[in-house]
Amino acid sequence: MTRFGFERPPPVLLAVIASTFFVGFGGGVVFPILPNLGAVLGISAFMVGVILSANRWVRLVANAPAGALVDRYGTRKPFVIGLFVEGVATLGYVVALAMPPAESLRPLAASLPTLAAGPLAVGPDWWFTALSGVVAPETWFLLARVLWGLGSAAVFATAYTIAADLSDGGSRGTNMGIVRGGITMGFPAGLVLGGVVSAVAGNVAAFVVAAAFALTASVVAHRYVPETHVTGDRSGDSIRPWEVDTAVPAVTVGLVNFGLMFAYIGALFSTLVLFLGENDISLFGLAPQGTSGLFMAGTVLSAAFFMLVGGRVSDARDSRTPILLTFLVVSFVGFLLLARAGSVLSLGLACVFIGAGQGGTSGPMMALLADLTPDERMGRASGTNNVLGDVGGGLGPMVSLPLIEAVGFTPIYAACAVLPLAAGAVLLVGVRRETGTFLPGHAAGETGPSERSSAADS
Repeated sequence: MTRFGFERPPPVLLAVIASTFFVGFGGGVVFPILPNLGAVLGISAFMVGVILSANRWVRLVANAPAGALVDRYGTRKPFVIGLFVEGVATLGYVVALAMPPAESLRPLAASLPTLAAGPLAVGPDWWFTALSGVVAPETWFLLARVLWGLGSAAVFATAYTIAADLSDGGSRGTNMGIVRGGITMGFPAGLVLGGVVSAVAGNVAAFVVAAAFALTASVVAHRYVPETHVTGDRSGDSIRPWEVDTAVPAVTVGLVNFGLMFAYIGALFSTLVLFLGENDISLFGLAPQGTSGLFMAGTVLSAAFFMLVGGRVSDARDSRTPILLTFLVVSFVGFLLLARAGSVLSLGLACVFIGAGQGGTSGPMMALLADLTPDERMGRASGTNNVLGDVGGGLGPMVSLPLIEAVGFTPIYAACAVLPLAAGAVLLVGVRRETGTFLPGHAAGETGPSERSSAADS
């Protein structure tokens, strides 16, 4: 069925969208809360950056095995298990805030026995230091983000592979955009939940609600998502963190993803709450946490809308390259506007442009990867894309937060405007090297509709 120029996606993709939407709450809820919570808990800006990016560093070693598992065993089990792991990880935020103050452990440390004499004695001071590390909120936030990274590696690899399995050249951009939209649409809900609910009912309440929705996601997936990816016996294939797809299409798309995620997650999401406080910008009288949640939600909503637009337009055109370059320029303009933002209106406009640039590239970019990648390698290719994107998203907070403390917001935001342009140059070079043209058609590298259909129907 077609409405407003868009065909209704297959029921399997609707289930994938619902699952990734619910679990996305846990991904977004932490961003408006933790940067400000860091000052309250005594966590340094660097440590906050480490926590926010920990899931991405974990995915560096988990993405490739996740993709290999998909190519060997299919999509259903990794997808359901990954969603469940993300739900459990969200509960870790609740545990982090429930930990007792470190000073309350001194009596317990004093009651524990000394295990040895001399300079290496394990006595009360040693026990107190060890116990303090165990109950420290940053320890549990970090563990939760690590667990989240393991789960999301499986979810990302499977979601995109499901979309590729159910698509051909004429629908791949749209379906990739829809799935990417489902993955990200839960994120703004988490941003709003993290910002607004924490302001109204407290941080613990926000994390509990997010965890409940995240765990619901695995139930939805278990009930409604079937197997779509059967590629034969691949039991001899290795499953190691370094077994990524090094083909030109996977590396090219991955490098584009690297630049976008560095700027988007590192320069915007990880610093916006601090930018609002510095410039005294507020929406509806909310504090920086609540206001940042609303701005980031607006950014991701813009991204989700343009994911559909970009994917649909790329399907209707002979080549996906022009629409990709267009949205990379939109992202460039957005970061220039961000560097000059000083009011609610100017910041809102910057967020819309940045979101549009990020979202408009997502569907066509993954569709281009699927155009140029054989079915039996799509899981690994998705893993490679995720690895490079996670390098960018992981470096972003660790680099931008300390640098902003040193030089301010404007130079960092202006520098990030260059990254989408560099990504466009990488895209053109990679596409030309692989296909011999800057404007490859949808059929480039296509293995044939019959082969893809048989995989989807099995």
